[in-house]
Amino acid sequence: MSVTAEVKQEIFAKFGKSKTDTGNSEGQIAMFSARIAHLTDHLKKNKKDYNTQKSLIAMVGKRRALLDYLKHRDIARYRVIIQELGLRR
Repeated sequence: MSVTAEVKQEIFAKFGKSKTDTGNSEGQIAMFSARIAHLTDHLKKNKKDYNTQKSLIAMVGKRRALLDYLKHRDIARYRVIIQELGLRR
């Protein structure tokens, strides 16, 4: 199972404006990061799950696009989210 509803609410409460603010860029980036971490652990156990591997690559691309958008819109918010999530860039 993927990320549960309670975990999603916690992520959006921490990184978004509220726990129901799912459209905020920081919240979406944090959500993608949690899902990417979950799928990475899954793929370490199931190396031949190519459908999940393809989904993981797509999610990384979507997160990268959101990070690029945030970088161009507000560099300060970009730097904060990168540091809080521990992403390389």
